[in-house]
Amino acid sequence: MHVIMTMGRTSKTDDSRSPGYHRLGDYFNGRRSPVRRALRYAGYVCLLMVAAGFGGFLYFVDSVTTLIPPENPRAEAIVVLTGGYQRIDQAVDLLKHGSGKRLLISGVNPSTTSTQIRRMTQSSAGLFECCVDMGYEAQDTIGNASETTRWIHDKGYRSVLLVTSNYHMPRSLYELRRINRDTDFIPYPVVNTDLKQANWYSDPDALRTLVYEYGKMVAAYARDITGWTIDGKGPASQP
Repeated sequence: MHVIMTMGRTSKTDDSRSPGYHRLGDYFNGRRSPVRRALRYAGYVCLLMVAAGFGGFLYFVDSVTTLIPPENPRAEAIVVLTGGYQRIDQAVDLLKHGSGKRLLISGVNPSTTSTQIRRMTQSSAGLFECCVDMGYEAQDTIGNASETTRWIHDKGYRSVLLVTSNYHMPRSLYELRRINRDTDFIPYPVVNTDLKQANWYSDPDALRTLVYEYGKMVAAYARDITGWTIDGKGPASQP
């Protein structure tokens, strides 16, 4: 009898607290719980964002790895964005072969002189004196676009060969065309490594470079969509 009564009291005690306990459980675990529903939708959104980001990255890599330099390129002028001596070598070689009348080397380190670059490219002093300009102001791709646009407007060019690395070409063209829609930019990608044949996904350096550049490309799109500069100081200037 004692055991039964004890059990009864215990059961009564459990039953007395069960309504509130079950209501709380129903709120968080019920099929129609707003919290659970919100978490489920948030999970779907995260999955969609990850899938979109991964798909965009694969598209970016495919577009980059299939870039090839045009045959017999011709333009009024040539612009090369610094970031490797191979880019400058290629741009100077294009100038020597008459692919453009004049060359701008944008984003030169302030400590680097035209004489150093001339010797590095094994070019004549006459070629640099007449046809090569050094741009020292640009510190990034956005700066390259501004420096190049001013140079183009000052010289009155309408068509320009753009020389930079293949992985850097999409963002360079995007920044240039964003603020200069009147100039015909002809891409001339410098291919340091055949990424399509080199299994870039198994090369840590190549993969890191592609992911980093893709992230910067996404940031550039986001900046223009939101109307804010990357440094967060205010609305981006309109082209």
